[in-house]
Amino acid sequence: MSSVRERLGGLISQLPLFLGLVLLWSLLWGKFSWLNLVTGAVFAALVSVVFYLPAVQLSGRINLWRSVWLFAKLIWDIVRASVDVSWLALGPRYTASNAILAVHLRTRSDLILTWTAVATSIVPGSIVVDIERVDSTLYLHVINMHDEVEADAFRARVLATERRIVMAFGSREDVERVCQVRADEDLSDGAPGAPGPHAPHGPGTHSSTDPENGATA
Repeated sequence: MSSVRERLGGLISQLPLFLGLVLLWSLLWGKFSWLNLVTGAVFAALVSVVFYLPAVQLSGRINLWRSVWLFAKLIWDIVRASVDVSWLALGPRYTASNAILAVHLRTRSDLILTWTAVATSIVPGSIVVDIERVDSTLYLHVINMHDEVEADAFRARVLATERRIVMAFGSREDVERVCQVRADEDLSDGAPGAPGPHAPHGPGTHSSTDPENGATA
């Protein structure tokens, strides 16, 4: 009985993708007709089976106030970063000091991982260059990094972005996990994302050197 329910749930979760592919097929042909709908359904079924991907698990919850705050803060970060990058580009004394930073996120949701990567990349001055899905690690190229203090501050901003996304759209499990990690960080001596005495590779502590200029963060 449980296997039947699991299969039914899998089919229902694939339904939006199936309908979207049928719609895309009809739009490519430029008209809606029974022939286009039938052939679109056939191709959608083939794509869903041959190129099968696990369904993305949605949390089923949206916090309106947290969502407004998330997008307002994101817009503010984009505007502020745009001004900072423009100032660096026009400044006559700017010395390039970039770094590749690794930020270990606290959730294990593919959706939260993707949204955090996008929200971080659209802010000028940083871009995601690689993602480690197994342990939810983002590798980012960041400009104007001079020391470990600035690197830790940037990691803290990424983790704060992740937290705002979780509080707006994340599941209850993700919310509890983020809140628990934040409480543990508040009780610890180190700053958020900083390595503890027994955790040299804790959340947001990985770093490497930029091959362009040798700056380490």
